[in-house]
Amino acid sequence: MKKILIANRGEIAQRVIRTAKRMGIKTVAVYSEVDRNAPHVRLADEAVCLGPAPSNQSYLLGETIIKKAKELGVDGIHPGYGFLSENAEFAKQVTDAGIAFIGPSPHSIRIMGSKLAAKDAVKAYDIPMVPGIDEAITDVALANEIGARIGYPILIKASAGGGGKGMRVVEKESELEEQMKRAISEATSAFGDGSVFIEKYVSSPRHIEIQVLADNHGNTVHLFERECSIQRRHQKVVEEAPSAVLTPALRNEMGAAAVKVAQSCEYSGAGTVEFLLDHEHNFYFLEMNTRLQVEHPVTEMITGIDLVEQQIRIARDEHLSFAQNDLSINGHAVELRVYAEDPMNQFLPSIGTLERYTRPTGPNVRVDDGYEEGMEIPIYYDPMIAKLITHGSTREEAIQKMKIAIRQYKIEGLETTLPFGDFVFDHPAFTSGDFDTHFVKDHFSPEKIQQKNKAEDEQAAKAALYFYLKQKEILTPLKVQGSAWAHRKHKT
Repeated sequence: MKKILIANRGEIAQRVIRTAKRMGIKTVAVYSEVDRNAPHVRLADEAVCLGPAPSNQSYLLGETIIKKAKELGVDGIHPGYGFLSENAEFAKQVTDAGIAFIGPSPHSIRIMGSKLAAKDAVKAYDIPMVPGIDEAITDVALANEIGARIGYPILIKASAGGGGKGMRVVEKESELEEQMKRAISEATSAFGDGSVFIEKYVSSPRHIEIQVLADNHGNTVHLFERECSIQRRHQKVVEEAPSAVLTPALRNEMGAAAVKVAQSCEYSGAGTVEFLLDHEHNFYFLEMNTRLQVEHPVTEMITGIDLVEQQIRIARDEHLSFAQNDLSINGHAVELRVYAEDPMNQFLPSIGTLERYTRPTGPNVRVDDGYEEGMEIPIYYDPMIAKLITHGSTREEAIQKMKIAIRQYKIEGLETTLPFGDFVFDHPAFTSGDFDTHFVKDHFSPEKIQQKNKAEDEQAAKAALYFYLKQKEILTPLKVQGSAWAHRKHKT
């Protein structure tokens, strides 16, 4: 594999290009017209324009991407995440074109791409699952029967979906019909498939995911867990590895379950198995993401393994060079997704120009980004600017480094989630590890950020006043009662 094309943009495109260059592999970037001057375009050895800014006219044009790849003599295509990364048909078209797809097989993507098919695949492996139904429905009357049988609250989820789209929590029967209609409508709009399924809603859950790697020769390992419970609108904002609540025994049990999930669909490549963990530490299979995850850096920080490199090696049909017993956890890592969103206004997008953009630096501080000062955040794509990651020998050290890094990160021209991150990493619920997916609902409000900022401003003002008074005390000139010179002058 001498040349690969990265079918993506922004920070993940740069991330893949850096590893490919280190491995001596040439790279091809693709871009839309609005991304013509983006850093990932300059970083690659070659670059081709796909079309206008909207993703359905550029980054989602699978046939165009494959055509360009063949013209440029590309050996492999890395899809990154988002866009075409979990599109089984695209993966098949890539392999049919004689190009390596740097990801799992179309078969694995297809099975795990449907939540119901995924549940059916793992049934034989005795993996715990949330009580619910094993078929997609659109019938409200049937949904009523199911809700009565498994008990409220229940969760409606789009069968073909993810990212919180087509998902509704129903607290009581009287709300079911309206929430069903909303979920079906949203699922149809987002995925072209309005079918949903129903399962018992696990209250106060934690979101724990396990990173897996599998080669084409029957070797599968897990690289421990990531805690992803700090979310807004069912989407992750803060992640860490390892989790603060998993015991070694539970970690091994969940890791073994994740390996079984991967084996159930003959998986190869890097993937993530997601679980819900209830307050009694019972875990339930949620879904499998058949791609690299946004939050993969925290796993890389605690294991020392480059997951993109492993993806490429697996796509080259190499054996994994390590076994499960060779892997261990080194320290702790935390990550903040820095979005162009306003946490003071319901996390609504805050599109604008990066008038000032200064990255934090320091030992074990990592910034994965796709922008530079002076660039505009396009309205056409996900508003994530960067991922800020810190690593420490302990969880406390990693958090402290993160707090310093957030204060060093200077972004002006638009609102970002940096103040929210500062709030999270300073909150007792987070620092103690006593939190779940309801953290934002239970603990966060714009007013609390304002109060926190006011208290910090007052402390800074008091410190400045104290320093001023001390300096004044030191620098005050001595009062002179008289002088010989003055005395002589008076006498003359």
